[in-house]
Amino acid sequence: MGLPWYRVHTVVLNDPGRLLSVHIMHTALVAGWAGSMALYELAVFDPSDPVLDPMWRQGMFVIPFMTRLGITNSWGGWNITGGTITNPGIWSYEGVAAAHIVFSGLCFLAAIWHWVYWDLEIFCDERTGKPSLDLPKIFGIHLFLAGVACFGFGAFHVTGLFGPGIWVSDPYGLTGRVQSVNPAWGVDGFDPFVPGGIASHHIAA
Repeated sequence: MGLPWYRVHTVVLNDPGRLLSVHIMHTALVAGWAGSMALYELAVFDPSDPVLDPMWRQGMFVIPFMTRLGITNSWGGWNITGGTITNPGIWSYEGVAAAHIVFSGLCFLAAIWHWVYWDLEIFCDERTGKPSLDLPKIFGIHLFLAGVACFGFGAFHVTGLFGPGIWVSDPYGLTGRVQSVNPAWGVDGFDPFVPGGIASHHIAA
């Protein structure tokens, strides 16, 4: 049975808590899938020959995106370029996958909480009839934290100031390496093939 795209929103139209809950649950499902799929791909991936048998030839889907964002090491002691490492650090393939799974669990709990306590009248002061919570302030705090995460990724991780940078390929797409990227603040920043746009867009957002 086909349902229009707005069907789920009309169900929770007058339930702001549940409207928020379904979107948080959607985020939990996406993050949980990404983390779980990454762990599965790492379990079947063979890193022994990155030239003739790269990850895309082995049918990998999630970990190539992680590599594009500068993740190249594994807790298994291998590097995407074929070398061996002794200290992969926290932000390895497994570390990023685990972070997504933990984030998914937190979003799941938040979605359950908002689904149970969906009625805003619960948070009203019985003496005055006014909300006892500063809802705009709470919303603003969440937006601020999301902005800090977005800014931190663009200003520190992508630029290499406090992170590895991102994977940048040569103009022909034959070779590449992880390197720091300077933000592109001009019109060229809107070109999807200019890596500097990733940094500038996250900083500006």
